[in-house]
Amino acid sequence: MVVLHTTLGPLTADAVGLVLPHEHVLVDFRLPGEAPADAADPGAVVARMAPALRAAAAGGVTAVVECTPPGLGRRVDVLEAVSRAAGLPVVVATGVYREPWVPDWVYAASDADLERFLASELTEGAGGTGVVAGFIKVSAGDDGLRPVEERVLRAAARAAASTGALIGSHTADGRVVLRQLDVLASEGLPPERFLSIHTQLVTDPGLRQEVVDRGAWIEYDHVGQGDDEAALALVLASLEAGHLSRLLLSHDAGWYDPALPGGGEQRPYTTLNSTFLPRLRAAGVGGPDLDRLTRLNPFAAFAR
Repeated sequence: MVVLHTTLGPLTADAVGLVLPHEHVLVDFRLPGEAPADAADPGAVVARMAPALRAAAAGGVTAVVECTPPGLGRRVDVLEAVSRAAGLPVVVATGVYREPWVPDWVYAASDADLERFLASELTEGAGGTGVVAGFIKVSAGDDGLRPVEERVLRAAARAAASTGALIGSHTADGRVVLRQLDVLASEGLPPERFLSIHTQLVTDPGLRQEVVDRGAWIEYDHVGQGDDEAALALVLASLEAGHLSRLLLSHDAGWYDPALPGGGEQRPYTTLNSTFLPRLRAAGVGGPDLDRLTRLNPFAAFAR
């Protein structure tokens, strides 16, 4: 059975409506060794972020993909507590981010160790909890894959192949995305199990087109970040280019940061459904296409 793995258990396709495929609840960008192990106060995170998730649910969201990997302050126990308090399923990530946020243990680990770590979080539970991770989050620098990032990517490819999981990569340069796809192909992973995150940052339409032509997913996750006119134009151009079946939309919102007083300021998870989708509809995008963008595509990408 194909399911979406979440903090509230596996969800089948008939239990899922609108899914936000790229958001954050809790994230800490302090470098390894800078943040205390107990940096996040669970009660404070729940008090601030559960209402934000409840507002998303009230607006029609049925699941949120939380894209913080280990090494950036990921606390699966806290994500589960926020999710249960809000009554909204959250998909959590395993993986390893790019340098300089790569944890020290990764450098010392063997390739087999890296693969086992990822696979175990995808099948047994992540972060010392019983919550199964829903996908693998990786990253790469804009100047190309560094050796440790390629090692992580290859381990991710093998873990994804054995579990069926999606690999999502924070990679801003389209040429590096294509290099990642080459590495995954050499490991035997189909491009359909790869998501180019933040594809709005790939400014060359030809590079975006090549990523889609290879069969990978692309994601515009800047809705509600201040220039929805540009975001709307990009989505419409992408649909015109034939990307409907490979495109995901989200906000990259939330962001409780324990390094900031009170967790900082958070953007809401509600703009997509409240204002952006109505604008797409007014621009001529029909209901079935909106359903594909917000329900069918995210489920197809992240479920396994």
